[in-house]
This record gives sequence, C-alpha cells and structure tokens, in this order.
Amino acid sequence: MSVFVPHDRPLSTGQPTQAGIAARAEFPPPAYWRRWCADAPTPAAAEVEAPIEAPAAEAADTAPPEAQGTTRPLVNEPAEPAYRVLIVEDDRSQALFAQTVLRGAGVEAETVGVASETMGALESFKPDLVLMDLHMPGLSGTELTALIRADAAYANLPVVFLTGDTDPESHLEVLVSGGDDYLSKPVRPKHLVAAVQNRIKRARALKAQRDQEVRRHPATGLLTRTYMLLQLGKLFPQRRQGAIHFLVIEGATALRDRYGYAALDTILTDSGKLLAQLVGDRAATRLNDNTFLVYSPDLPPERMLDWARELRDGFARHAFNAGSEPLRLRVCVGYVDLAHGFADAGAALAAAEEALRAARGKPNAIAGYSPPDEAVSEQAAAMLRQLQDALAENRIELAFQPIVSVVGSENVQYQTLMRLRDREGNLHTAADVVPVAERAGLVHEIDRRVLMRAVVLLNERVKSGRSARLFVPQAARSLGQDGYAQWLLDALESKGIDGSLLVIDVRLGDALVYAVLLREFCQRMVGAGVRLCLSHYQANPESEALLSQLPLNYVRLSPHYSANVEQTQVQDEMRSVIERAHRLGLQVIGQHVENPQTAATLWLSGIDFLQGDLVQRAATAMDFDFQHSLL
Repeated sequence: MSVFVPHDRPLSTGQPTQAGIAARAEFPPPAYWRRWCADAPTPAAAEVEAPIEAPAAEAADTAPPEAQGTTRPLVNEPAEPAYRVLIVEDDRSQALFAQTVLRGAGVEAETVGVASETMGALESFKPDLVLMDLHMPGLSGTELTALIRADAAYANLPVVFLTGDTDPESHLEVLVSGGDDYLSKPVRPKHLVAAVQNRIKRARALKAQRDQEVRRHPATGLLTRTYMLLQLGKLFPQRRQGAIHFLVIEGATALRDRYGYAALDTILTDSGKLLAQLVGDRAATRLNDNTFLVYSPDLPPERMLDWARELRDGFARHAFNAGSEPLRLRVCVGYVDLAHGFADAGAALAAAEEALRAARGKPNAIAGYSPPDEAVSEQAAAMLRQLQDALAENRIELAFQPIVSVVGSENVQYQTLMRLRDREGNLHTAADVVPVAERAGLVHEIDRRVLMRAVVLLNERVKSGRSARLFVPQAARSLGQDGYAQWLLDALESKGIDGSLLVIDVRLGDALVYAVLLREFCQRMVGAGVRLCLSHYQANPESEALLSQLPLNYVRLSPHYSANVEQTQVQDEMRSVIERAHRLGLQVIGQHVENPQTAATLWLSGIDFLQGDLVQRAATAMDFDFQHSLL
C-alpha cells in the first residue's frame, strides 16, 4: 500500500508559510470564498426556509462522538408566506373583481392593466401565479405568456388564463403558448379561489421537491455548495459560537497527472463519501474539486484542534482505490473559531481559508485562524478611511492599458484599471483597495462607480468621433445585484451608446462561483450587444465548461501562461486553450506581456491580442497609436 506524497508543492520545512508563497493551480486565489455566500440568485421561500440537514443516517456508526447527536436547523423556519397572484387584465372592473375575491381569501394580489408592464411587475412582485387575460390590446395573453416562458427565471411559474372565449382553438392556443390552465368567464368567486390556491399549492410542493433533490449531492450525500452557503449567509453577524473547518486534499494536480482525469474524479467523489461518514450529523459540503467545508455549530474551542486531527487522520487511515493500487491521501485542515466575531459569512470563510493556507506549510498539516495583529489592522483601517473619503468625494479614477491585435488593427480598445486618489494626491491600485473594500462590503459601490465612469467616457469618445471599446472589470456578485442590469441598460440607452463598445470583464474564479448570476446578467445584456470577457483563464474541467456555458466573446489568459511561457508543458496547454476558444468563436488575449520573447511565443501559439508593459504601461490617458503600432 502506498502513501501518496504530492510532488507539486515543496516539502515542509516546519516553518510557517510566508505571505508571498503562491498557491498552486488547483487551489483558489485569495478571497475566492469570500463571495460564495451569494452563490445563487435570491432563493424562493422553500429554499430559504429549509434548515441544513444531517447527512445520511448510516454515517452515525463511523462518526466520532462529537459528530453524533441531534441535528438542529441553522435558521428558524418562518411560517409559509401568503400566496401571491399577479392579475394581468386590461378591463379595470374585472381586474378589481378578481383582486377583491383573492384578497378576501388571504391571497396577496396585484393588478397590471398594460401588458407591456408585466415583466417588470414579475420582477418586483415575485408572484406564485399569473392570472392572465387572453385578449388585450398591444400584446395578447398568449404572446405575453410566450415572452414569460422565454425567461428562465419564470419557466415554471404557473399561468392561468381567464377568458370568455368559447372557441376550442383559442383554448388550444392558450396551452400551446405555455399556459397551464384556463377558467371561463364569468367565474364564480369560490371557483376562482379554489383554482388559484390548488395550482399554487401544487407548484410550491413541486418546487420544494426539486429543492430537496438538489440540496444534497447524489453521489456523496454532502450538502450542495449553493444550499450550504446560502444557509451560512443567514447566520452572521449574530453567530459567535462553533467553528468552520476547511479541508484540502493535497496533490490534486499530481494525482491527475499520475492517474488521469477519470481516476481523479473517482478519488475526489470517494473523498466526499468518506467525509460524509466522518462528519455524521454536522453540515459539510464540497467547495470545489479538492476542497471541503465542515460547519460545527456547537463545537467548543477546546475541541476544535482535536476535531481537525480527527478529520485529517480519518483520511490518512482510509485506503482509496486508484486503479490497481491502494492509495492514501494527505489532507490539510484549517479552522476558525466563530467566537472571533465576523460581519458576514464571507469574512468567516476568508478566515478559514487563511488558516488553511497556513496549514499547508505546517508539518502536522493543521492550523487555526489567528486575527491580524494591531499593526496590520490599523493599516487596513487607514485604507478603509481613505476609501470611504474617496467615495464620498468622488476620487475613484481610471487608468487605461491598450489591448492590441497581433495582426494589426485600427480598432481602439483599452483595459480599464481602477485607481484611488487619496487627499495627498497619491494613487492606490485595485490590489491595495479591493481587499479592504471586500471586508467593508463596498465592492459593489466601487464597481458601480467604475462602470458609470466608463459609460461617460464612451459617450465622450463617441461624441468626439474617436469611439473606443472599453474592457471594464466587474465582480460577478455586483452584476447580480437587484436592478444592476437594468441600471446599466438604461445608462447605455440614455447616452445612445452602442453596447458592443462595452466589455464586462469577469475573473474566472468569480465566474465559477457566480455562474448562475452571471448567466442571468448576460441574458439581459445580449440584446443590447454588451460583450463579456472571461479573465485570468486557466485550463481545468470547470473552466472549460464555462467556455460553452456563458455567452462569451473574449478570453484573457491567466498571467501563469506568460510567466512560464518558456516551459514546453505550459506552451502545449496554452495552445490547447487557444484552439478550444477559437473553435467556440472566442478571441483570446494574452496579458502581462513584458518582453519580446513572450510576445513571440504567444503570437506563434495563435493569440489574438496582447496586453502588457511591452505594448504600453497603464496610463491615465487613452493616447496609444493603434493605427501605426507594430508588434
């Protein structure tokens, strides 16, 4: 029997890790988990109210004593909310009749008299059912229903027609358009109430069943990442008891190279099954390929280190099947005591992540979170004050770096880079500001200011006859904020800007976490022509899947490629990424290009655009000569 020793990280020297040590490719970048607590759109009532459940009962026999016990919900379950019905009816008297009847039965009912206002009412009112008139001016009920069904958010929303039309063909048209049922006018009040209540009751039951099915991973029995993190997000800042443990399976890259993708997937799935057995009644989830989270709500501080050892040793004792040979895995564990107090779940997860990074450099592979010392805290506090002042005084600025075609082009396009100017006139980069902004919950406000500034610049350039395309970095979580997509569409329309001049730039790590939010945002942007760039791209199964799942236009390669471009293995992987992107109709940008050798290798690999100091350093003006540039 072999003990697997990873070959893709240096052997421990017994000294704590240094802040400058870079994480391996399979380990997410810093603050990757900070935003995971909003990994899905605002959930419906059935999803929010359900408590985190215990894993399967058979785990209890093998679980440590502290892992056994009675499962309690993480959040209290509120009473079922009232049924909500949106009445779409151009006849005011009939709309008021239906509204009065339903409200008398305890149903929350709102009316829309103009068909074109329905989609906005759906977004704001969030009904359980739509009561639809068939014949309306401008847009018929069947046309409106088809429009509703085209939006993935309302694919399962019940639509019941109210119609006085006795023609069977009209009834068939109702069903073909996506309607669920129809009631003939005039309808008796008790019939209306019964039809509405029964339909909503069944719809909620079906949704609860679907939610239950996706609450646990079918292969491992662990909670799904989305469900787990949504529940954790509701515990803070009140929660000041218990612990969060992060586990990472070391050497995933070496495992893949040695056994192949299929065998690695089997090993990681078996790891999830083992963790489900080890944790017993505790809540646990798989965060990404080789990283897991365990939440222990009542674990006392004196037991947190012991529990970390039990998790580590549970994996060390288990013999995994790797083809013809048994295999033992090394697991590192980082944990955080929630008694430290955290403003939100993202901050708690970031602390556990920090502990996990420290654990990877320790001989025993375990580390607990230690709050930063006063000097570091004071430095962060000073930066936060500068950020708050800059937002109040509108001192958020942009710098620009050209993105140049390798075959030559007169198309003007720049990457925008956020800068903060303090009161002394000094400029601070995003690397200085964003970590503090994340902790303070100000990333969304910064993104909004940056995007608005970009829209204003695009307008100025168009008016002066010097149009340019701007790549504007945005956090995927910002893009998913209520009303953000509509705000951007309104801004583009009000200034008469062609949406193709704006490219929303989202980092790969962010896109993986918020894929659902990002897809919904992109659906809103497609009609306006706004483009999407997936930045810091590096090949792995999850990232490759995103290339076909998102309506992308550009891919910007990770700096990993340009930094290691002399390595044959890196060159081969980069060519494979570029070829796949081109097959999907995407254009590829090579970034951090600092010297001619790197530029030449990227060019020979089939890259479309170059960006970096070799072309031009970031500057406050957009004055690069694209027409006469020669690479």
